[in-house]
Amino acid sequence: MLSDLQRQLQETSPFAYFDETSMAEITSLAHQRRFDKGEFVTLHGELWPYLILMKEGTLHAVKESEEGRNLVVLTLAPGDVFWGLTFFDDDSTMPVSLQAVKSGSLIFWSRDDLLPFLLANGEALWSLCGLLVTRMKQASNIVESLAFQPVAGRLANLMLERYGRTGEDPVARDLTLDTMAAYVGTTREMVCRILYQFSDENLIHITRTEFSITNQEGLAALAGTNQDN
Repeated sequence: MLSDLQRQLQETSPFAYFDETSMAEITSLAHQRRFDKGEFVTLHGELWPYLILMKEGTLHAVKESEEGRNLVVLTLAPGDVFWGLTFFDDDSTMPVSLQAVKSGSLIFWSRDDLLPFLLANGEALWSLCGLLVTRMKQASNIVESLAFQPVAGRLANLMLERYGRTGEDPVARDLTLDTMAAYVGTTREMVCRILYQFSDENLIHITRTEFSITNQEGLAALAGTNQDN
């Protein structure tokens, strides 16, 4: 009888490409770790030779500037797979910190435990390479946005991605100014200023506890997106 973890692995790359025998061995080598909101799973600059599978909660991959500003480069949710650079290269340290924004748990394997299975299974290794390509594309999009898109456009894009399907119905302000600033690579003061600029331009209606998008087309124009996509 399959365990809950084995069933989850069967639906997750690269594990889905292993047979039952290998899956059972991989499951036996897995470790679980719980984390609380605000806790760091690993820090920038650490040697961290692990591959993780998110089980519950949410982690942010955060890059911090010398001035103390944060940029969220990736959000990890249940079912997502992530790895440290040390998983592939002994001398490569973490380029980001992993911080919990919602309490939960993860499953993890060390490189020494998991690598023999990957090297023996070409399909699983190829699948992991595909995940690497996806991460590279995400990183490229972030760099392109920071380099070529103004802050107002990045903030408009964030709001559309998170709340664009709510129509004009009010939604709770579940992101703090600091968190929004970390998503778009700016300061909380700039985010606050632009939000009220959006309000003055009748793109959104905002209060202390909630807001609604009143002009999706206007936000989309700022974000440089096509609402038909």
